Amino acid sequence: METLMAVGTLAVGLLFVGGTFMTGIYFATVSTERTIGSVGADEAFAKIRLFDTDLNVAGLSATGFVPYSEVATVPAVEFLYPSTGERSPGQYSWSALARWEDAGSHLARFVVFVCRATGVSTKYRARDSGSSSLSQSDLPCPVRVTLMQNAGSAANEAQVVDMIATDAIDERAFINDGTSLVDDATGQIYRVLRRPADRPGVIILDRDWTGGSLASPGGSVWVVPPPVSGGRNPLIGVYQRTLRVPGQQRAAAR
Repeated sequence: METLMAVGTLAVGLLFVGGTFMTGIYFATVSTERTIGSVGADEAFAKIRLFDTDLNVAGLSATGFVPYSEVATVPAVEFLYPSTGERSPGQYSWSALARWEDAGSHLARFVVFVCRATGVSTKYRARDSGSSSLSQSDLPCPVRVTLMQNAGSAANEAQVVDMIATDAIDERAFINDGTSLVDDATGQIYRVLRRPADRPGVIILDRDWTGGSLASPGGSVWVVPPPVSGGRNPLIGVYQRTLRVPGQQRAAAR
């Protein structure tokens, strides 16, 4: 009997140790990725400043974001972190959105999305700023998705709208628990707390929505979807910074 009790006590102890060990690994991974995300974002903003002379200011708007890759001439390898000059397994990447801070301003706001690698051959969803159809990209990038608030719904609730119901791609699957959203109208960042299982397409945000109008037909948010083949969302963090665009460029764009 004493032997059985000792074995049972040892087994329970090992379970506690094993659970603590796995929890420690998880939090260590989260902490490491947050650090990498912050450093990667700093490098991304530095590159944005480095390539600001190649910025097509005529393509920027004061009313909404456009993908940075559409208004800047930047070599593809520059979107990788760390900068090794070539793509390799385990590498991180960044993408960005850009807009004028307000009409007539020399200040532009940039939103950087830092993502983890999920495979060298993995494909991701993409959508050009002037298109409603989806394409595929070699690196994770933010995609414009439509949200709508129904009459009578809570202030922190929204409905994800599938823009093209006939393309066999359900955009409601782009947003899941923990997803970060960037409001196209204001740049405000929201986080999804949960998706009620009994209400398809409905998301619960971390706070009341105070961004652009979500009245029918809805407003736009930017989100990094999971890979095309499914799996873990690649996004690590979202970072914003307002930078001054060279005056001669802004003047030429007027």
